[in-house]
Amino acid sequence: MALVSRRLDRIRVTFDEPSLVANAGLLLIATLAERLSIEKLMNDTVHLGRIGGALPGRKVLTLVHAIVAGASHIDHANVLRAGASASVLGHRVMAPSTLGTFLRAFSFGHVRQLEAVTAEVLRRAWAMGAGPGNDRLVVDVDSTICEVAGRKKQGASFGYTKVRGYHPLLATRSDTGEVLHARMRKGSAHTSRGMHRFIEELLPRLRRAGASGEIVLRCDSGFWSNDVLQVLARLEVRFTMAVRTGNVALAKAIEEISEDAWSTIDYVEDGIAEVATTTYKQRRLVVRRTRLVGPDQQLWPDWRHFAFLTDLEGTAVELDAFHREHARVELAIRDLKEGAGMEHVPSGEFCANAAWLCCAVLAHDLVRWCAILGKATNDGELTVARTLRWAALLGGVVKAGTGVVARTVRTQFLAVPARLVNRSGARTLRMPEYWPWRDGFDRALRTLRAIPAASG
Repeated sequence: MALVSRRLDRIRVTFDEPSLVANAGLLLIATLAERLSIEKLMNDTVHLGRIGGALPGRKVLTLVHAIVAGASHIDHANVLRAGASASVLGHRVMAPSTLGTFLRAFSFGHVRQLEAVTAEVLRRAWAMGAGPGNDRLVVDVDSTICEVAGRKKQGASFGYTKVRGYHPLLATRSDTGEVLHARMRKGSAHTSRGMHRFIEELLPRLRRAGASGEIVLRCDSGFWSNDVLQVLARLEVRFTMAVRTGNVALAKAIEEISEDAWSTIDYVEDGIAEVATTTYKQRRLVVRRTRLVGPDQQLWPDWRHFAFLTDLEGTAVELDAFHREHARVELAIRDLKEGAGMEHVPSGEFCANAAWLCCAVLAHDLVRWCAILGKATNDGELTVARTLRWAALLGGVVKAGTGVVARTVRTQFLAVPARLVNRSGARTLRMPEYWPWRDGFDRALRTLRAIPAASG
């Protein structure tokens, strides 16, 4: 006979509590969005002029808050309409049917208006203390595949990965994981398609946002072209750019490196790794070669080479270690796609999905700005902890330099349930007793509320 828990069977379930807030931690995100004046900025900048295009600010913020809470479909926005959840957002929550109509109203020009809003929000957030200031800004550029299942998704097609989907282009900030710029592309687009124009838009955006120091761009071999290198030189941007070693002239340049020029590095466990520098077409070329040792060497006895061009100063060992950190872009892409945002591309229309990408980027960045700006010094001044920027994440969620794990932030700070009650005329969010991360939440909320609202 199967055992039955009499205690659990006696629990009644009803869905009739109007004061519950499912994701009370959205108060942090909504507070920062209010300080950044995102809703007004959207209403002033995005002019759809079509059915569903009125008051775009509240619609975009509904999508953004839903994505922050873990939405990957438009219908998931209904979670914000349950109980008293809308009370912590500061704007009217729109129905999924309205949001779908709104997204389908976008044309390419309207998407560019939305991109202009994300650029201005970036400038405002950096002006509040989240920016790099005069420090070096390292930007990682990469593309990713957003897989889709339906055959009627406009622009979705098979690319080099043999996966049906879209192929957006992304630029991220290395030390924080912020997405600085994004561009939706059809699935069959080559990796480097639009890179020239993308960089011409990205760099002025960063300068206008307040990045006054040196800018270094890192990218893989898919973006290697003379046109891109010329654009970087014209815009005075330093770079490390991987190259394809199958090129005959490049292979010859690598072969001409003398054996005494190689320096051993700690890179692989079951092999040997060495780096050296040479020149290729009057540019500095850093080469890393690896080879297995032991029994496996009999199967793969030859050296395998990886190379990248750069105009940075430093030894081959230092530059190789610096370029390998380009892999951090995968953390930002994972957070953009895992469990929310770009995990699913919801619409059948290309421009609607491009607008969805902008909303996902804004949601992604708001989480990181809450982390950076949610830490104050003892005298109350808002500042970015330069040396331990991410160790301060809402009280220490992640280690410095590793980036934000969206799932962790969502679990510990955003998805906390609460009841909204009225105490002597003051509304109070009653959260669970003994919540393990209450101190970080309280500190972040106090600090974000102390930020003066953006103007203009």
